[in-house]
Amino acid sequence: MTDRLVIIGAGQAGFAMAAKLRALHDTRPITIIGAEDVLPYQRPPLSKKYLLGEMTFDRLLFRPEHWYPDNNVEIRLATFVEQIDRDKKEVALQDGSILDYGTLALTTGSTPRRLPAAVGGDLDGVYVARDKRDADLLADEMRPGRRVLIIGGGYIGLEAAAVARYRGLEVTVIEMADRILQRVAAKETADIIRAIHESHDVVIREKTGLKRLVGRDGHVCGAELSDGSVIEIDFAVVGIGVVPNDQLAKEAGLDVANGILVNEFARTSDTSIFAAGDCAVQPWQDGRIRLESVQNAVDQAEAAAAVIAGGDAPYDPKPWFWSDQYDVKLQIAGFNLGYDETLLRPGAREGAHSVWYFRNGQFIAVDAINDAKAYVTGKKLLETGINPDKAVLADAAADLKQLLA
Repeated sequence: MTDRLVIIGAGQAGFAMAAKLRALHDTRPITIIGAEDVLPYQRPPLSKKYLLGEMTFDRLLFRPEHWYPDNNVEIRLATFVEQIDRDKKEVALQDGSILDYGTLALTTGSTPRRLPAAVGGDLDGVYVARDKRDADLLADEMRPGRRVLIIGGGYIGLEAAAVARYRGLEVTVIEMADRILQRVAAKETADIIRAIHESHDVVIREKTGLKRLVGRDGHVCGAELSDGSVIEIDFAVVGIGVVPNDQLAKEAGLDVANGILVNEFARTSDTSIFAAGDCAVQPWQDGRIRLESVQNAVDQAEAAAAVIAGGDAPYDPKPWFWSDQYDVKLQIAGFNLGYDETLLRPGAREGAHSVWYFRNGQFIAVDAINDAKAYVTGKKLLETGINPDKAVLADAAADLKQLLA
């Protein structure tokens, strides 16, 4: 029997788990398996500074190549696991090799939803934004004066719109829901973000879906929209959400439900197998959630590493997120699931705002737009369990520090 840890997935969670184990002085052999042909790297800057040419790819790497052999971490790139044999504790790789494991970790992440071929999703010039290859393809397309259609008004789509405008493209965003950010943010936040994009000449069409993309010689050239209009475009970016990569776990007989089910220690229904990051569905308050964020991927993977190394501390998620669009920084503390009340507060300087979320009178999250003080205060309130005085929040002249007293 081996004590090897095999980590399937070379993204943020997979690397964080390996690095944490070494930081804890755990010396077991580790093998990381990654489908891409490059070393593990940060993904958020791909769609921002890397795509804008402000950051070279080598600066995105978590560690240089020598870190892996120096720390007894084997990394296998450009391959993937085809099957998990839980009885034999083996994984079969696409390249034909077999690896045995003592502990297995699934950090398989998620995959962007794509448009079906029936509506033109198979045309050239239709992209998603997820990995280095996607960013490289988009960089070639983003030239001044070209026309791009962004399908989906969530954070992914809006960040792509901001980069495209920065590079001088004509940008149209369509969102089939009543408004942008409908699934993830309150109307107040959406109104502020919409106004920012419109001030940069982005055309946002809400309550407007895609009927089909139109092609010429196999390349997208236009789009028929649900309102009957037709627009000419040079390429399209699809930002309509992601799906967890849980198929491998499902085929191995693990419990899955829109992600791999884990307990508070990041263990799956097989005690020798852990899961962390976008692919994992974890306990949250009285239910379960799947968090799609870098913060959760790192924190959950590190918590799992501590358990693998012999610890017994449960993972208690403290969600936070961020989105950079133009010179606007949106910082989010908490998770607004099930909110029934919001409070909009202007910040101390021009362009600063915060939106505070409540559920049954209890503070659960804050969106801070160019307002670091509101973000930091909200985060501390959530960590300490203090319920803020709404009268103080509603008073723009009041100092937020008194909420923590």
